[in-house]
This record gives sequence, C-alpha cells and structure tokens, in this order.
Amino acid sequence: MSDKAPTIDQLQELALPPAISYTPQTWGWWLLLAVVLLGALWWGVRYYRQWQRDRYRREGLEQLEGLLGLLGDHSQQIVALRQLPELLKRVALSMPDRPAVGNLGGAQWQAFLERTSREPLPPDFSRQLAHLAYAPEHQLLELAPEQGQRLLALSMRWVETHHVAA
Repeated sequence: MSDKAPTIDQLQELALPPAISYTPQTWGWWLLLAVVLLGALWWGVRYYRQWQRDRYRREGLEQLEGLLGLLGDHSQQIVALRQLPELLKRVALSMPDRPAVGNLGGAQWQAFLERTSREPLPPDFSRQLAHLAYAPEHQLLELAPEQGQRLLALSMRWVETHHVAA
C-alpha cells in the first residue's frame, strides 16, 4: 500500500448510465394516454359548446349592465325602464330551445318566467314589467329609484340563472 494520495491526474470519469426513454414501454400506457386525451378533448368540446350556447346570456347581461348605468342618470331613467321588459323578452326568445314566448303576456309570461327561474320571483313581476313598458312617462318618473333598481336586479338574476331545457 502506498502512502501517497492520488493526484487529480489519476481521476477517471465515471461511466454514465444509459439514457432512459420517457416514452411508454407497454401498450397499457398508450391506451391510458389515449383515454385521457380523448376525455380532455370531449370535455373541451362540451365546454366550448356550452360557452357558445350561453352567448345570449352574456350579451343580455351586458345590455342589462348598460341599462343599470342609464338608470343612474335621471335624464335617461325612462329610456332604461322602457327597455327592460323588451330586453327580457329578447333574452327569452334567444334561448337555445326557442320557446314560443313572443306572444306571451300577463299570467302566461309570469308562468314562463317562474317556470324557468331557479329563484323565486315576485308574483306580480310580469305586471311590473308591463307597467314599465306601457305606463305614461309621468308614472315612470314617480317610480322610486330603488324599485327600478330592484326590477333590474331581479332581471339580471333571472338572465344569469334561468333554466334552459337541454
């Protein structure tokens, strides 16, 4: 045995292990990968279709938010209140299953709104909407701002959450 310590010149590089492939080695992993990819594709297509189907909701909510801004302006209050019932009817007509709501009014319109709503609506909701559409301007000016905002909030909640038959 030698007392001399090895020098750096005597060091040798260690052999590296062979590279390990990251590709699956058995058919089961390929099958699992295919199932996961197909599931992700199915979910993506389904999500995209639902997103496209709910486009009318997004547009309706955007217009309702515009009405909310108009409702804050006293000079535009009547315009905003008059547009609210028409906007709700347009949203209902744009629903994917195309319900025949164009000629509904009064109790039938109220029944439709309640049937499709996920939350309870006031029993006179359709009457209040008809009042907004047809009342003389001086009656709309006498309407309390809180009542207009409440009707707008109820309408927004209905547009956000109403049930559509799939």
